[in-house]
This record gives sequence, C-alpha cells and structure tokens, in this order.
Amino acid sequence: MLSEFDLIKQYFVRERPGRAILGIGDDCALLQPSAGMQLAISTDMLVENRHFFAGADARCLGHKALAVNLSDLAAMGATPLAFTLALALPKADRDWLAGFSAGLFALADRHGCELIGGDTTRGPLNICITVFGEVAPGRALRRSGAIAGDDVWVSGSLGDARLTLAGLRDEFPVDQATLVLASERMHLPEPRLALGQALVSGDLAHAALDISDGFVGDLGHILTASRVGARINLDALPAGPALLRQDQRTRRQFCAQGGDDYELCFTANAARRAAIEAAALACGTVVTRVGVIEAAPGLRLVDGANGAVELDAAGFDHFALP
Repeated sequence: MLSEFDLIKQYFVRERPGRAILGIGDDCALLQPSAGMQLAISTDMLVENRHFFAGADARCLGHKALAVNLSDLAAMGATPLAFTLALALPKADRDWLAGFSAGLFALADRHGCELIGGDTTRGPLNICITVFGEVAPGRALRRSGAIAGDDVWVSGSLGDARLTLAGLRDEFPVDQATLVLASERMHLPEPRLALGQALVSGDLAHAALDISDGFVGDLGHILTASRVGARINLDALPAGPALLRQDQRTRRQFCAQGGDDYELCFTANAARRAAIEAAALACGTVVTRVGVIEAAPGLRLVDGANGAVELDAAGFDHFALP
C-alpha cells in the first residue's frame, strides 16, 4: 500500500530544476516573481459529483483541474509560474494516480507551470489547486475597467460543455456522435493564456474575465464592477460545433448560460477591433464581437435584428442546488 509520502514522491515529485527557489519537500515553497512583476494568484476546487461525475477519466481530470486555474490567469493577462495541489482521495489507486498526474503535468509543462507543493489526505475525491502567475504592475485586466461604448468580445466557442452535460443527464436526446464531438470541451478545456497575455502586452482590452459559470452570469460581474450595462446579440454568441446542430432555442440558452466554457470575455475600445483580431489570429484563437457596453445599467439581450429576447439566463450558483 502506498503511504502519503510514497504517493507524493512517485507521482508528483519531478527531478528537474524549476522556477521555484524551493519546491516540494519542505514546510513551504519559496517562489520569486521576475523583477518588477506582481504575483497573480487564484484557487479553484473540483469536487466529485458536483464539478465532475464519479468515475471521470483520471487523465482528463488532471488536465481540467489545472486548466480551470490557468484560465483565471489568462483572464488577467498573467504568465503562469507555479501551482500547488491539495488532493483528497478515497484510496491510493496507482492507475488513477498515473493517469491524473500525466494529464496534470502535460498541461503544466506546456505552459511552464511548476508544481511546488500541496497536501494529500484520505477522503471523498476533492481536487484543489492554487496557481501563481506574474503580471506587470498596473497591467492586469480586471472586471472593473469596462467603459460605455466598448465592444464585448468572446474567445473560442460556447455551449458544447453544457450540451455534453445535457446528454449525460438525459435532459433530451443527444446522439452519440454529437456527444463525442461536444465532450472534449467539457473534459479538456483550453486556457486562453496567449490571448490574455496579448491583450495586456498590446494594451488592447479594458476589462476581462473567464467564462466558467455561464456567459451572461459572468458578464454580469463585469457590468456590476464597472457600473455599466450591455446590449448583447444572442445570435452572435459563438456556438460550439456540436451545439450548432441543435435548434435555435437550445443554442441561445446553452451559449448564454452554459458553464464550463473557460473562454475569455473582454471589453475593448471599438477603435482596437483590427488589432484585437490580429492578436487573436497570432495566438491561434478565434474571437467574436457579441455586443456593446452601455452607460445605462442592466443587461439587454437582443436577436440579430435587435429585437428584445427574453431568456432565463442566470449564471451557475454552487449554493442554489441541493
């Protein structure tokens, strides 16, 4: 049977130099950002049967656990440095640990993000990651910077993760080919780090956040923090390739309030449209202009002809469900 320290040494300690001054193996890690930079720090927790189904693929789970944290760094335009991992496990299953750590480190290595510490214990499956990044002082994108007249942009596509959930829950029939196409967005989200960093380095955006709990609910955080409103064209929201196969009502609903997208929503001066499109192209990321920030508070949802659309589009709330 694996002990706690054997588990850590076998699956999570890596014999290579990292960016941390002191990594795994002491009471604390020591991390030094580059000269003149600020630390950006975020924590996310994934709980079995709340954020993922029991029996979820371990490798995908390792990827997603880190990806959702890296997405927060992307939203502020930060560069990843390191992360910690707190892991509760029902048992020390070697196959599960091998898959989980492989998925975790594949994404970490791609973005130069080093595991520098954490904790393990026995209990219901629970994964908590804290990620550290760096950004120049005063340059981090925040939720409070949107200005009336700004364009509202979205990266990538929306709704396929929510469609996957609908299929897995049997909310309505989703054929297997569509479910397979959609499921990658739920299980293997891609943090838009290059885009976030490009928005900061080019001084292209005023406000940003990552879309984790649904576009409309998350956009509402920008509107509240910036004390503005917005007019959003629901039919401009970029539906994922699997969601495009569904009817208009489903497309609108899942694009507007589907969770687990981990795309960026940001606002920017209309004069920067060409520069934003060029930066996104250089990053290999599609971006779509979906609306405009308005001075009058509130969110106004319209169709392609600018007609008002009523939609129950509240964001996900962890405490609204039993």
